Amino acid sequence: MSQQAGIIAIWRQVPGIVGLALPIVIGLAASTLIGVTDSLMLAPLGAVPLAAVGLTNAVAVIFIAAIYGLLSALSVRIGHAHGARHHRQIPALLRSGLVLGALVGVGGALAMGAIWPLLPLLGQPAEVLAAMPAYWAMIALFLIPFSLLTVFKSAFEAVGRPWLGTAFAFLAVLVNVPLNYALIWGIGPLPMLGLTGAGIASFLAEALAFLAAVAWWRWAPSQRRLRLRRKVDLAEMRSTAMEGAPLGAMYVVETAAIGVATLMIGAFGAIALAGNQVAQSVGGLLYMLPLGVAGAVAIRVAQERGADNIAALRPIAYAALLVAMVWLVGAFLVLAFKGEAIARLITDDPEVVVVATAIFLAFAPMQISDGVQSAMLGALRGLSDTAWPAAVSAIAYWLVALPLGYGLAHWGGLGPAGIWAGFILALAGAGAALVWRFQRQTRALAAPPSG
Repeated sequence: MSQQAGIIAIWRQVPGIVGLALPIVIGLAASTLIGVTDSLMLAPLGAVPLAAVGLTNAVAVIFIAAIYGLLSALSVRIGHAHGARHHRQIPALLRSGLVLGALVGVGGALAMGAIWPLLPLLGQPAEVLAAMPAYWAMIALFLIPFSLLTVFKSAFEAVGRPWLGTAFAFLAVLVNVPLNYALIWGIGPLPMLGLTGAGIASFLAEALAFLAAVAWWRWAPSQRRLRLRRKVDLAEMRSTAMEGAPLGAMYVVETAAIGVATLMIGAFGAIALAGNQVAQSVGGLLYMLPLGVAGAVAIRVAQERGADNIAALRPIAYAALLVAMVWLVGAFLVLAFKGEAIARLITDDPEVVVVATAIFLAFAPMQISDGVQSAMLGALRGLSDTAWPAAVSAIAYWLVALPLGYGLAHWGGLGPAGIWAGFILALAGAGAALVWRFQRQTRALAAPPSG
């Protein structure tokens, strides 16, 4: 393929990637927006509730990422069946996925609950821990409806109905706002529950969104094909779990490293934790773009692989990389030059603003490295290649990012922002390794069979 033909092939894939990535990004942002909503609506109560949200979400995001990673294998398997036109397999995959999602969600909630007694041993501020037991419990329960809703979203995305999953995910955000207001501040006979009210609202909002998705699946005429009666296949559940487990483990590796980084920042005090939460509220939203692009490219690669269109795999991946980079270069510029203004929109505490602004400066170059890593990770996921990227992430995050960040924070004099500065090099190295792996895997697929 000539260079010009290659560019044309990549450009032709851009609309498909954008069309699929946009609803996925918005749907992913919905789960993050629930935490952002909690932060914004609790900010007037002071630094302690804000720090409590940050500490809880730093741990919850590990479980959310693990659940998303494990269940994302479902979108690849349904996408492969959809591309191969094996439509009668899809209802069985969905039903088996719902059972798997329920088991994963309950397991995640129990595991998060079991972590609570360990927090006092990790040197976190006593006043923050004292405020958050009920909020912690409700966010743990939140994982159950989140898991089940993720299954529906994966199925809708893989069969070309991504906006449907997004609508239900965003419904949770819309419901969370009035519930938050009523339960945080107290309306009429409702008591003023503060932080605890925010946790109850988050759980109820996600549960109601899941029930709405169930109702649509059961009764909407457009869902007739997806609700065909099929038996739950334990072998299919096991196969999906085995394919998704390395990806779930990889996301745990990444988010656990982020959680550890947050705990390391906690050693600098409640103000540092609050500033980190302000920065993470924005950084988490920005991360949804590369994560959504990864989901889109995984589905598109799986569909074309199912259709045995191997020549389309590289153009799809490079189109996804182009889409991610255009957005994230813009994010880099905004964070680098407008970080302080953004922080002031969230909090008026001057000390918290100073910490958040410094962290934004570290987040800025991370956006570009993250764009490469996420896009290529999604491309490999579409090839059902998940174990090797998991090993790359473990090395990048734990052997490079955290030690380097600790050194920059404490010995380099950068303070809390130095923790995040260590991730820049780690993400760049991981992205380069994943590009090499994808080139190798697609070359092998395109090679004629020997003999």
